Amino acid sequence: MKLSFHGGAREVTGACYLVESGNAKLLVDCGLFQGSRECEELNFQPFQFDPSAVDALLVTHAHVDHVGRIPKLVRAGFSGAIYSTPATRELAELLLEDALHLAERRNEEWYDSSDLQRAMALWKEVPYRRRIGVGDAAFQFRNAGHILGSAFAEVWAEGKHLLFTGDLGNIPSVLLPPPEVVRDAEYLIIESTYGNRSHEPPEERILKLERAAEDIAARRGVLVIPAFATERTQDILFLLNEMLHFKRIPEMPVFVDSPLAIRATAVYERHTEQYKDEIRSLYLAHPHLFQFKKLRFTQSVEESKQINEVPPPKIIIAGSGMMQGGRILHHLRRNLSDPHSILVVVGYQAGGSLGRRLLDGEKVVKILGEELSVAAEIRKINGFSAHADNPQLFSFVESARDALKRVFVVQGEEAQALHLAQEVKDRLGVQADVPMMHEHFEV
Repeated sequence: MKLSFHGGAREVTGACYLVESGNAKLLVDCGLFQGSRECEELNFQPFQFDPSAVDALLVTHAHVDHVGRIPKLVRAGFSGAIYSTPATRELAELLLEDALHLAERRNEEWYDSSDLQRAMALWKEVPYRRRIGVGDAAFQFRNAGHILGSAFAEVWAEGKHLLFTGDLGNIPSVLLPPPEVVRDAEYLIIESTYGNRSHEPPEERILKLERAAEDIAARRGVLVIPAFATERTQDILFLLNEMLHFKRIPEMPVFVDSPLAIRATAVYERHTEQYKDEIRSLYLAHPHLFQFKKLRFTQSVEESKQINEVPPPKIIIAGSGMMQGGRILHHLRRNLSDPHSILVVVGYQAGGSLGRRLLDGEKVVKILGEELSVAAEIRKINGFSAHADNPQLFSFVESARDALKRVFVVQGEEAQALHLAQEVKDRLGVQADVPMMHEHFEV
């Protein structure tokens, strides 16, 4: 059996892995490359395998770095089944529509709406733990605890058992249960976004968000939070709602300025069965977890512009999470040079992205063609990441050590991936590789 890596290899984004057994070819994820211009140019390159020969695509979750090239795959000849959990299918359709609109605005014509429609027609919903056969192979999804509907993909072929983590959830999640434990996989393909880092304790992330809101009220400034449309936005809304309810922060207007995040929040409200027990119980008692008195969802461009007329203090949550596009750029252009403002970064920022450059301390940045001096305070809250950190990643590998024959470390920048692989080799004595782009292995 051959395993090859066509994205997510010594980089975080572009996840795409091909399993080739006797008479079955399974692709796990087909994501967008994000970050620097050089990285994003990889999206335009042809696939280094024949999409028409792939029997099925298994989608671990809906983030665009795992689903963003699916319409391109269809355009290139893929006509097999696409499998995911129901929530992932709903979210993926929203995110792919949004990605298409962004691509059209940039005149990037590597797929169109008909390709997206054909992809959605091929999509089949599969609940967790339902085993599906594909040729001489089979797979099932297990809960990964990362975002709504996220899954590990377990694959059986030629008598071998592989586990693709997709993205492994951070423990504890604000809304979701922890990832399932899988102890019998022989070959593990594991993410490493935070492969050499530890998150702060969960109570610290809440305290940091609370402090940022308190400080912005005292300064009478603008708190800008670039947030991913799925999970991060809903986590922050839930916590702000809780803080306001218990009067831990002053009342002030809160805006969610992201049509995609607004639609994603509606999906979260339709899939309450995915929440962990205590949140599900809370939702049944108070079915407005993501809504509160001074919260406004701004769908239209005109509503977005009207945010500027609301006097501070105020909180603006806007996409995109890595600050590479979307309405967040307009809010940064307006507030980044204001020393009264605070930019709180609550998610991973890929190398070369505007978010990473701001975190690295750049004092002058170009946004929407305008050079801006950075006077706003920049804060980082790692604990809001939906990704497991190094101790959690290592613990996940350790729990399967008795069955493991080999580990492949993916979806991390080179330093993070190499660190986790070395740790697995040194502490567990298990062979661990960090694949290169398009590299293949016999397993």
